[in-house]
Amino acid sequence: MGVHLSLPERLAMGRSQRKHMPRAEHGTWDPRLRRVDAISVLLDSEKGRVPKLIGIKHERMSESAFGFFRGAVAIMAADVALVKNSGIYTQLCGDAHVRNLGAFAAPDARLVFDINDFDETIRGPFEWDVKRMATSLILGGQEAGVKRGYCRDAALVFLARYRSAMHMFARIPVLELARYQVHRLHSVQPVSQILRVAERATPLHNLESLTVEARASGVKKSGQSGTSRRVFRRDNPNLVRASEDQARRVLDSLATYAETLQPERHHFLAQYVPADVAFKVVGTGSVGLRDYCVYLEGNGPMDPLFLQIKQEVRSAYTPYLDDVLLPTHQAQRVVFGQRAMQVQSDPFLGWTTIGDNDYLVRQLNDHKAGLDLPALKAGLSEYAALCGETLARGHARAGDPGVMAGYIGTSRRFDEAIGAFAAAYAEQTRKDWRALQDYLGQQQKPNTSGRKVATRERTGKKRSGGRNP
Repeated sequence: MGVHLSLPERLAMGRSQRKHMPRAEHGTWDPRLRRVDAISVLLDSEKGRVPKLIGIKHERMSESAFGFFRGAVAIMAADVALVKNSGIYTQLCGDAHVRNLGAFAAPDARLVFDINDFDETIRGPFEWDVKRMATSLILGGQEAGVKRGYCRDAALVFLARYRSAMHMFARIPVLELARYQVHRLHSVQPVSQILRVAERATPLHNLESLTVEARASGVKKSGQSGTSRRVFRRDNPNLVRASEDQARRVLDSLATYAETLQPERHHFLAQYVPADVAFKVVGTGSVGLRDYCVYLEGNGPMDPLFLQIKQEVRSAYTPYLDDVLLPTHQAQRVVFGQRAMQVQSDPFLGWTTIGDNDYLVRQLNDHKAGLDLPALKAGLSEYAALCGETLARGHARAGDPGVMAGYIGTSRRFDEAIGAFAAAYAEQTRKDWRALQDYLGQQQKPNTSGRKVATRERTGKKRSGGRNP
């Protein structure tokens, strides 16, 4: 164990970091610092993905500025790294935005609300998450129909709650912080709606929505139990049953995955038999990565378990954090980050390897539900405060809340600086979104022969490990 510092010493340590990075300097954003244009950064981050799916990702990003923001974490990672930072590290969500919080079932079956997407998680300067969440409140609120001024006010509500919560977490007993639950969830209208949806997202509901009765001649035999009469439904390109070879490789990887679970959870998993495997397109930023679903049965067909096996690549922040030690397995990085920030995590959370790629394994849609963006119109400020408390809890669990609280201080100086950055970066995001639309439009313009120019999405980039799942 290292030297234990008192709370006053840790607060003073945080305050001393203001000499390195004054709080007011967080408020500036200057696009002239960019060395590479945003679209080039985006395209470079997509190398190695399934080429035919990249067009779907770009289509989803082009629908709105907030949709662009969701898929452009690589751009923001490059941008926040252009200037100095606080030097105060904690575990980052990495992709902190209003739709990456949601409800899911805890190991004891209670519904909990927390950050629920950790693909980009990494140890880094705490304010990078704060800047991204504040910007998302402005963009998400405006997409929901909230006036721009109210969206900026909501970002300040988020920042004020983050600040007050961090000071609280710095002072409460350590084990109280470890167990801390955010209350009043049902009184926050957008969250109340999320919880109602999550209550209905049972395994049996997923059985009905994801699978169909199989025809006798069409049921695959490889890796399938003899009693199963259901297989994944086809919803091309979003959900497609895996080929025999794909299914075999995915099912073979479950043995490695099982070793990453706690012994008692390994025991429960062993009582399920695989019934079918499908390839699934998920999210916005993750589109193009390989993602499989496995349907398993326990005590008969009315006892389904759905596992998601999702490819993980390095965090978008990795190139800018040379001094951070990371697991070499990218899904292990995600699991460790998730467990560090969440109070409770999926009991079947683990990792595996298929071919040359790393994969996260977790339950699919087990009482999971996320934000319906239009719900923000009636409860943006309340939701913003909840985001502040939830993100502060995750940072405090994985870092030193005393040092962070000392740096932030008790005035509104940090709030106002991050709020100014968020407003400026939201405008930058809108410009980058329009640049993507222009880029996609240019790719579709006919050439002199009257034929459309082939797009990157259609031709794809050079395949990287294309034969591996």
